[in-house]
Amino acid sequence: MRSIVILFIISILMVLSSCRKDFVFEPSKGNLEFSKDTVYLDTVFTNVGSSTYMLKVYNRSNADITISKIQLGKGNLSKYRMMIDGMEGIDEDNSGHGDGKIFNNVELLAKDSLYIFVETTTDVASANPTDFLYTDQIKFDEGSNLQTVELVTLIQDAVFLYPQKFVDATTNAITYESLPLGEDAIYGFILDHNDHNDEYVWTKNKPYVIYGYAGIPDGETLNVEAGARIYFHANSGIIVGSGGSLKINGAVSNTDALENEVIFEGDRLEPEYSDVPGQWGLIWMSQGSVNNQINHLTLKNATVGILVGDVENSTNTTLKIDNTQIYNTSNVGILARSAKIEGTNLVINSAGQASIACTEGGSYSFKHCTFNNDWSSSKQMAVLISNYKTVDNVAIPVNLNQAEFSNCIIYGSNQIELFLDKVDGASFQSQFNNCLIKFNDSGTVLATNPLYDFIRNQQNGNIKNKTPNFFNKNQNKLNIDPSSPAFAKGDAQYIVPFDILGVARTTPPDMGAYQNAPFPE
Repeated sequence: MRSIVILFIISILMVLSSCRKDFVFEPSKGNLEFSKDTVYLDTVFTNVGSSTYMLKVYNRSNADITISKIQLGKGNLSKYRMMIDGMEGIDEDNSGHGDGKIFNNVELLAKDSLYIFVETTTDVASANPTDFLYTDQIKFDEGSNLQTVELVTLIQDAVFLYPQKFVDATTNAITYESLPLGEDAIYGFILDHNDHNDEYVWTKNKPYVIYGYAGIPDGETLNVEAGARIYFHANSGIIVGSGGSLKINGAVSNTDALENEVIFEGDRLEPEYSDVPGQWGLIWMSQGSVNNQINHLTLKNATVGILVGDVENSTNTTLKIDNTQIYNTSNVGILARSAKIEGTNLVINSAGQASIACTEGGSYSFKHCTFNNDWSSSKQMAVLISNYKTVDNVAIPVNLNQAEFSNCIIYGSNQIELFLDKVDGASFQSQFNNCLIKFNDSGTVLATNPLYDFIRNQQNGNIKNKTPNFFNKNQNKLNIDPSSPAFAKGDAQYIVPFDILGVARTTPPDMGAYQNAPFPE
């Protein structure tokens, strides 16, 4: 019986194999269809490779076809590269792998599709001088069957700042410039007056792309002019050393182009990266840096936006920050350690831990600021204030000489958005005047903590647990209108005459960084 079953199976296989026909490919007739007629590779910096973009090609016919040639319009001179279903194309330069420019006799089964992946590395000199677009096309077949898909890339020229590479003449060992960081070193470099028309002045003439950490040493000041655009690579940022200063000199813009705003962000320009946190490091105003000033800066997608100070009693580490927006930091928007900060019209939205953390004591004054945090975490908060530092898991008291918040909004998605972390043995001088604060303490360990009596009893004009009615917090539009409980609830004695957009405040003023007015679309 078993042998009969085996013979039956063999017979079935023989019948099936006898019915099989070999694939017969016929020439394409120019009837291909494409997932898009133009592939836009978004904006790239000169000589920096783009992301990879996909084009799908369809054979809707019932015939298996051969596409005689798929090639870039500029052939081997094109700055674009392709890979087609894992194939690299003709190896014109005998490098051992295809050049990604020309592909012959590409087969495509009936009712099937193939994938073309496209990328580019080019420079502004190759682009059209009037619009800085670099273009080409993908050609399918030739003659009367020719079909094309356009390729378009915007090229930005830029100033690139990065650590120098050193090669040992004897061993050929490669090392890179670095900055001292305690007993260690960090990949970075000291700015140089003699390079790039003075690296201590960043202008709006070209974007700046930073690799590693740009160091500002004792006695030097980095001036960032209005309208400058600064892009940071992964694990990059700015370190202001002891005795150094950072001055960001943005101004009010008159158009949606934010022509006078200074912008710090990551160097991935594709739209899908526009709101991704943690793409680059931080701006670090380290112990002893002095007279740091920031005006009209938009900083986004960092790990920590700004770190100020780093040791006990480093109150000589100072920052005056006005009209500034910090968004989508994976850890903290502003992290202060025993520092001295004065801030007005400051907006911080969405951070992995805290929008602003004033830790290890120090002195802080904020007027007309909006601190919101809707990060999806049970431990995130908008504002954290503490008067100690931790050494070997032991809390060491440090004086908090001032933590004053006036006409501010402190809000977010958790029940408690203001956390006052006090230990005995050091002063804890905090004061909140006319602030809207999210503080649902019912059923928590904070319900009887006397530190919060000012908000629990809504003293000093403070408002508890009212929704501020932001215009669109998911789009970082934290302005309000007259329906907001923060409308006209500020105190005139703490007024900042103009809001973050340059709108004149009325009396009594609104709480937060925005005077009620339509947000620019």
